[in-house]
Amino acid sequence: MKILVLLSRFPYPLEKGDKLRAYYQIKELSKKHEVVLCAVTDQSVKEEWKAEVRRYCSALHVFKLKKPLIYWNTIKQIFTSNPYQTGYFYQNSIRRKIHQIIQSESPDHIYCQLIRTTEYVKNIHTIPKTLDYMDALSKGMFRRAEISGGIRKVLIKEEGKRLAEYEHRIFDYFNHHTIISAQDREFISHPQKDAILIVENGISKDFFDYKPEQKKEFDLVFTGNMNYPPNIACCEFIVNQIYPILKKKKPTIRIMLSGAKPHQRVTALADQDNVMVTGWVEDIRDSYAQAKIFLAPLFIGTGLQNKLLEAMAMGLPAITTPLANNALEAVDKESVLIASNAEQFADSIVSLLEDKEQWQSISGAGRKFVQERYSWAGSVGKLEHLMKTN
Repeated sequence: MKILVLLSRFPYPLEKGDKLRAYYQIKELSKKHEVVLCAVTDQSVKEEWKAEVRRYCSALHVFKLKKPLIYWNTIKQIFTSNPYQTGYFYQNSIRRKIHQIIQSESPDHIYCQLIRTTEYVKNIHTIPKTLDYMDALSKGMFRRAEISGGIRKVLIKEEGKRLAEYEHRIFDYFNHHTIISAQDREFISHPQKDAILIVENGISKDFFDYKPEQKKEFDLVFTGNMNYPPNIACCEFIVNQIYPILKKKKPTIRIMLSGAKPHQRVTALADQDNVMVTGWVEDIRDSYAQAKIFLAPLFIGTGLQNKLLEAMAMGLPAITTPLANNALEAVDKESVLIASNAEQFADSIVSLLEDKEQWQSISGAGRKFVQERYSWAGSVGKLEHLMKTN
């Protein structure tokens, strides 16, 4: 097939979950199919990034959003029922160019990642289309609203309502639908939501093959885009809630918070002796390799956390919340440890650090679980089969 892929971000470098998902899906699809990529972006894209992605595409089109129109089109959503983010990522001049590309390329299928891109192609009905919801964005917004205050809480809750209605409405414009987990599928408000195919994330073979040279200088690590609200909340929970409990039993414990674009709330957590905030690292595997335990105290957010897959693939015992594990579907006390509050996290950390046999057991079982359950070839195979069902 010739597949036109439409994204709301350029899929490289891999510092965000949607970019990572898109990159590996394109890479796998390109093995059997011709991929025409159209990426809308609000960021400048380096030529070396384009070169990396172009290896998997027969044609690559990058559309830079114009800043004045970003603000204007976002504000205009006040007078519609659409989510503000669909306005943010939509510009009519780009729509015309995308339609010209579709006309000239005549793709066999159109694949849209996230509802942010759907306004560009929703009224094309002559070509089969698949929408990857990826996450239930509305549920993520409602969870963020719960921990916000003032006017911010009102705005985020309003966006959640708009997203929920749009997730329902846009369903009928597409032939097929995918999502990252069964948990997220349940949050899509549509009577036919059970028809949404679960296409999980995978894990790159590079994480299983990595041979670390670094010493385990840190006891705990958390990774992610450090400007993303759920990840900021995780960092603060680790340092402000878990760390004070741990210090009573493990006064020399060391924590690494590693990831791109750390928000000032994250950088403020840095402690010269015990808490390190790295910012962007060239190879995130280096950060995992320097730690003994991976923490993911996610109480808000949606989707399957690729950071958990990566850490477990590298043999780090992972401690996470029931919310995150609902998507992961690992077995508590076998391939992962589950904690619901700071005290439970601290107890699990101390137990792993003091019990070498437990550490090795969770490490080995977690690595095996991810290896057997999550692969890009397997997940993209399901997507490919769906696309062939017109």
